[in-house]
Amino acid sequence: MLKRAIHRWERKLSTRDTNRRVRPFEWGLEFLDGFPGESGDPANGTCNGGQLSQAENRQLIFDFNERAIAGSEVFFGTNPVSDFTFDGHWLAFRSPVSTPYGKNNTAYARYFPVAAEKARQNGGASTEAARAGGRAVLVLPQWNADVDGHVAVCKLLGKIGIASLRLSLPYHDRRMLEGFERADYLVSSNIGRTLQACRQAVADSRAAIDWLAGRGYDRIGIAGTSIGSCIAFLAMVHDHRLRVGVFNHVSSFFGDVVWDGITTSHVRQGLETALTREEVRRSWSAISPNSYVGKLTGDRRRRLMISARYDLTFTPELSQLLFDECDRRQVFFDRNIVPCGHYTLGEPPFKYYAGYLIANYFRKHL
Repeated sequence: MLKRAIHRWERKLSTRDTNRRVRPFEWGLEFLDGFPGESGDPANGTCNGGQLSQAENRQLIFDFNERAIAGSEVFFGTNPVSDFTFDGHWLAFRSPVSTPYGKNNTAYARYFPVAAEKARQNGGASTEAARAGGRAVLVLPQWNADVDGHVAVCKLLGKIGIASLRLSLPYHDRRMLEGFERADYLVSSNIGRTLQACRQAVADSRAAIDWLAGRGYDRIGIAGTSIGSCIAFLAMVHDHRLRVGVFNHVSSFFGDVVWDGITTSHVRQGLETALTREEVRRSWSAISPNSYVGKLTGDRRRRLMISARYDLTFTPELSQLLFDECDRRQVFFDRNIVPCGHYTLGEPPFKYYAGYLIANYFRKHL
C-alpha cells in the first residue's frame, strides 16, 4: 500500500515540470576535445575527409570512455585556478573545463561561514575556518535546482558549526544559457556534451575544494543529491582531500538512470533513436560511479549512501548494483534506505529526516 501511494505521489510531483523538451540525438564528439590524447579529426566527426558512419561514431564513443576510465586521474584532473573572486557571499572563478558556451564557463558558489557567535565556543577563534574547527562541506544540488536549492542544508550545517560552499552545477542558475528554462545541457541526448558537462562539474568541485583549503579549512567533506550525488562520488574518488562524503540518492550507471528513470524519459526518447540501453551505459560509463568503485578498495574515509526504497528515478535496483559492487570490492560505506521516492524525499516529512541524516553524519565524522 505504501509503495503504491508513494509511486502515485512521485508521478504527480514529476509532472510539475511542463517545460521538458525532447532534443534530437547527437554524438557530440566535438565536446571531447581537450582530453589528453584526443585528436581533432575524430572529435569533429570526420575521417579521411568523409563523414563517419554511425558504427564508427559509436565505437569512438566507446573507446573514449575506456580511455577516460583508464586515465581517470587525468580525465578528472584539474589545473590550478588562480582567478577566484569573492564578494563576501558569492565565489566566482573560471571553470577549469572550457565549453563552447561562455556563460557556462564561469562557475559560481555561495559561501556559508559559521556565524561569529561560534567564536566563543571555540576559544575565541578569530578566523572563519577556526570558528568551524576547520570543517567545511561542499554541497552539490540536484539537476535543475534553482539558485536557492540546498541552501537550507547549508544553513543547517551552519547551526551545528560546519561551514559550507554551495556550488552551482554547469548550465544552472547563474550559468544558464540565454533562452533556456532548464539546465538541459547537463544531461541530454548529446553524448559528448553530457560527458563534458559532468567532467566539468567534477573539475569545478575540485577547484571549489582548492578555495576552501586556501581559506584555511582542512577537514573538508562533500554532499550531493541526485546527479549531485554522482558528481560528488566521482570527486571523492579522485580527490583525497575530501574526508567524508554523503551521497543522497545513489545509483550505479549513469546511462541506466537516464534510460529507466521517469525524470529523464524525455532524454531517453532522443537516445533510443540511435542507441540501445546497453550502448547508452557504455557511452556514459566514464561518468558512472560503478566504473570507479575499485579505486576505493582499502580507502577508510567515511561515506554515507542514501537510497529511496520507492524511487522511480534512481530505481532501487540500480542503487543495489552500486551496493553490490562496493561489497564485491570490499569498499567500506554506510547506507540508509528511506521509505519514500526521489521527489518525495524533498517533501515533508522525509526532507527533515534527510536533512538530519546529512547533518548528523558530518557532525559525527568530519
